[in-house]
Amino acid sequence: MRRLFALLLLLWPLSAPAEGVEVDVELLLLVDVSRSMSPFELEIQRRGYAEALLSPEVLTAVQAGLLGRVALSYVEWAGAQSQRMIVDWTVIENVEDARAFVQQLTRSFPEGMQRTSIAGALEHGAKMLERNDFTGLRRVIDISGDGPNNQGLDVTVARDRVLAQGIVINGLPLMTRDAVNTPWQLDDLDLYYVNCVIGGPGAFVIPVTRWEEFAEAVRRKLVLELVGLPDVPVIQARATGVLPGGYDCRIGEKMWERNRRYWDVP
Repeated sequence: MRRLFALLLLLWPLSAPAEGVEVDVELLLLVDVSRSMSPFELEIQRRGYAEALLSPEVLTAVQAGLLGRVALSYVEWAGAQSQRMIVDWTVIENVEDARAFVQQLTRSFPEGMQRTSIAGALEHGAKMLERNDFTGLRRVIDISGDGPNNQGLDVTVARDRVLAQGIVINGLPLMTRDAVNTPWQLDDLDLYYVNCVIGGPGAFVIPVTRWEEFAEAVRRKLVLELVGLPDVPVIQARATGVLPGGYDCRIGEKMWERNRRYWDVP
């Protein structure tokens, strides 16, 4: 009997499951909280995501998958080493799960952090997807931001590393107009995201030009990401497609050098 028990102990690790809980999508929400955004705008973002997550359209999309459940996490980011977990990986299957997620999301509201490193956020996001306890049929990073990368690794290098892991990157460029932030404004931020940030099968961009549109834009984007439609256009914006001759994906770093004399930095 002792020999049999010892043999079972030796075999037990070999029979333990190697993969995590299966879900339709592992969806990471990466949300910009750089100092170019006002406290009012930071609160709008969280409330907008909360409203979208509780919408009937998003809940229907969650339950429409093969497994009927998704893994969701919400992280805020700014500079290259500035990422903070707001809601850790959570399984969403029904309205009760969504409400619990939203309660954590709206428990408090953030202060901004310095600089803008899309590259740092993407690298952090890829590690979160790699190390979580879920196995998704798809893995998606949903990144929002109001400006281009201005710190850390080149954004295209970070993007390509993430895409090489089979992760899709979608974008929500925030293109609202605020006179205070004029020196940091990139008028074609939607095209920057298309050319420098997003990628993978079905990747797309939905820009926000007015804060009143934010919750609706988030709702549309979440539905598309959860359903995983293959024919989503790469961009829904004023202009379309990749610019002839390419795009200067280091424009954010150049803007930083030009404008760093200003006290309020993104």
